[in-house]
Amino acid sequence: MLETLMNLLSLCFRPFSKDSAGGSGSNGAVADAVGRDGLLWFRDYGRCAAGEFSMAVIQANQVLEDQSQIESGPFGTFVGVYDGHGGPDAARFVCDHLFPRFQAISAQYGGIVTAEIIRRAFLQTEEEFIARVGELWNVRPSMATVGTCCLVGVVYQQTLFVANLGDSRAVLGKRVGSTGGMAAIQLSTEHNANIDEIRHELKELHPDDLDIVVLKHGVWRVKGIIQVSRSIGDAYMKHGEYNREPIDTKFRLPQPMHMPYMSANPTIISHQIHPNDSFVLFASDGLWEHLSNEKAVEIVHNHPPAGSAKRLIKAALQQAARKREMRYSDLRRIDKKVRRHFHDDITVIILFLNHDLISRGSRLDYSVSVRSALEH
Repeated sequence: MLETLMNLLSLCFRPFSKDSAGGSGSNGAVADAVGRDGLLWFRDYGRCAAGEFSMAVIQANQVLEDQSQIESGPFGTFVGVYDGHGGPDAARFVCDHLFPRFQAISAQYGGIVTAEIIRRAFLQTEEEFIARVGELWNVRPSMATVGTCCLVGVVYQQTLFVANLGDSRAVLGKRVGSTGGMAAIQLSTEHNANIDEIRHELKELHPDDLDIVVLKHGVWRVKGIIQVSRSIGDAYMKHGEYNREPIDTKFRLPQPMHMPYMSANPTIISHQIHPNDSFVLFASDGLWEHLSNEKAVEIVHNHPPAGSAKRLIKAALQQAARKREMRYSDLRRIDKKVRRHFHDDITVIILFLNHDLISRGSRLDYSVSVRSALEH
């Protein structure tokens, strides 16, 4: 049966191409390489105010729905992973607008960073996106049905802030004991209806709505439609005026909306950076479908930092291939869109913490702005 499936898919196959380019280093060192390998975009290594980073994205959808960025300067270091759903528009909008809003609000308070400043940046970005939905309603009503999960990490002085909407995840690699062991500590709170606590939260917020969470095809979904309970976008689940024609019938709900079913209010934690904190791994849900926190941290810990993000994506794809009882080399040849039947878009950013830089506040030397490729 697998052979038959592969034959049917063969028309969509294309070989990976090798198109790696030297990075910004003076000698074009491989460690700083930026390039593509078929559906994979990567930046193997770079420097920022908090230390070093590795970044990679693999596309599975017809249009890449994941977006990501790393920004570094006088404020510290900002990492964003935006896992879009229903299309790329919300993730692209957030990648364009969230960091500038964060910068502007922080500047109003003298350049400091607090959880409340990050929260305000999220909510302001949400307001602007919903306003965009209203502007385009008559020409692009489908904008009301796109949204994005948002995971943000900010290193400011010696504090790491992690803010999250949806089910992307931030995991800390922390050295333990004197044997060189590494613990995996999840820093982000996820908002997926398949988690008991999230279903309980939704039922408490909507005590009179017996259908606030529905088990559909073995998966819990908010109103039987969407798995996450928090996002930017998804206007049709937050504002009744968008839950009507002409949006697709699969999104429309017959009962009136008395209050939003979803929220754009992020869960934010602050973590005091400890000398034993080695790296922080930020990734969209596509990675965590195939790798555990512990396995991901183990892979990063046991290999050189350069190319770490790309290495994690390869490990996830190998696991996805095993689940379908196929060879990794065959999976690599499957083109976008068809690839979505095997795995989702995956974004990985790993931030390797340099405690000397962080403690000395040496930020001005490492102004960086990197965004993942829009399309492969």
